Amino acid sequence: MDIAHIRLKDGRTVLIKEFQSEDKEKFIEMYESLSAEAVRWGMPPYTRERLEKGWLSNLQNLISIVAFYNDKIVGHAQIFKFPHPRLKATGDLIVYLHQDFHNAGLGTAMLTKLIELAKKEGLHRIGLTVVADNIPAINLYKKFGFKIEGVKRDAYFGEDGRYHDELVMGLMLANSTSPSQVF
Repeated sequence: MDIAHIRLKDGRTVLIKEFQSEDKEKFIEMYESLSAEAVRWGMPPYTRERLEKGWLSNLQNLISIVAFYNDKIVGHAQIFKFPHPRLKATGDLIVYLHQDFHNAGLGTAMLTKLIELAKKEGLHRIGLTVVADNIPAINLYKKFGFKIEGVKRDAYFGEDGRYHDELVMGLMLANSTSPSQVF
């Protein structure tokens, strides 16, 4: 198992490792503890049932990592690898960080590790959708070379009662670069 100890911008050290089935309860605890702001641009609610039936039941098609701090999961990032032959070596990315770890460099550290693992597995392309108002996430993805490939107009209905555009972004792994290793 690949493990990395990363010092964040604020001096805290996190352990980033591949998700293992024994991490399940701490994984669910992290999602249950996320603030409304942390999931503002996500697809809540993140209930035990939804996490188990969705992400945790499909581990064979995932590259999934978690970040630990003080024996708690504080970050999760994964790529869903599409199993269909016509979508060979492509996948979709998600990243969630506990609100206490926003703007600390954890997203950069996790995305660095996840892209490294995706390259090792021979992935060709990573895609994602992100709400156009989620500027910190868009900036993170652009830092890694993700390009805006399109706009899905009024595709996301926010908790504010309004529709928001979503950006479709993609990264070709053969052309990707890593940002500075300072997190």
